[in-house]
Amino acid sequence: MHRVYRYVLPEVSAELNKWKALAEQIPDEELKTQALSSMHDKRFHCQGGAVYAAANLDYRHILIPLIVALQTISDYLDNLCDRSTSLDPDDFRLLHRSMLDAVTPGAELTDYYALRSERDDGGYLHELVMTCQRMTAQLPSYDSVQAHVTELVSLYGDLQVYKHIRKDERESKLLGWWRQHQEHYPQLKWNEFAAATGSTLGMFMLFLAASERGLSKRDGESIRHIYFPHVCGLHILLDYLIDQEEDKQGGDLNFCNYYESRSLLVDRMDMIVERAKADVLKLPGSRFHRLIIEGLLALYLSDPKVRNQADVREVSRQLMRKSPLTRLFFLFNSNWIRRFQV
Repeated sequence: MHRVYRYVLPEVSAELNKWKALAEQIPDEELKTQALSSMHDKRFHCQGGAVYAAANLDYRHILIPLIVALQTISDYLDNLCDRSTSLDPDDFRLLHRSMLDAVTPGAELTDYYALRSERDDGGYLHELVMTCQRMTAQLPSYDSVQAHVTELVSLYGDLQVYKHIRKDERESKLLGWWRQHQEHYPQLKWNEFAAATGSTLGMFMLFLAASERGLSKRDGESIRHIYFPHVCGLHILLDYLIDQEEDKQGGDLNFCNYYESRSLLVDRMDMIVERAKADVLKLPGSRFHRLIIEGLLALYLSDPKVRNQADVREVSRQLMRKSPLTRLFFLFNSNWIRRFQV
């Protein structure tokens, strides 16, 4: 946490301030609004993701700009799709091609807005993409993880397409997509797989791994399987858990609503927590990754949204029972960061 307070949070703020200044120059008012609101409302996504740079401070000058830029693309596109003037899956897929290009050094940029009416962002999205490309190109072992980063980004893009199309088509498309992958994840339900694909943590972990010289392709593959699906699934299920009331009001899809009962929701999340803990034991420096898991639980279950939802408060209470001291420590720090850093 000393590294987080001393290095990570200030440098994340500096990066976000740079992107905010650029976003304020966006000519199209709708694109400007969504770019600025994504950074304001989802700042903690960048703060949390950049914690991975604390594990290799020597490369933080690459990892922090990379993580902040990719997460900012993700949050910006999520806003554009959530509040879209379009329901065109081709539009959503073209927008998310920017994330694939971002993790592919040397990829040629295109007009990611070509299928929508709002198009003039003054070069904002291209600059985000090029920043990611420059940073990934400087990671010593990126060749050993690039294929797995690309796979996770592709799955993320698929999810964003299917969850934002017409409401009467969403579930059937998501279930059809799940059938293409379910044989590889027999322990998961369809909504848990979908949730896992919505996480950027696996990408950030692979970036961290690639900052070490000599990482083999076998190591890169192992890390991908250690983080996906359980660590990634826990991340996004917690996000959906606290957003249930907000999503209900907005008519948005929420993967926590697909459990038959509150007790089943708790049981499944408990299972995913335990699987995630067991998975990260296979990593060198597993204590750091165990702290990531405890930090996720503390960060989301201490969110102010929890207080206003009786069902979510009860689920949170059950998930936090027998909390280890590390989780309580992160609970305190999560509240502190919200109060003084945002």
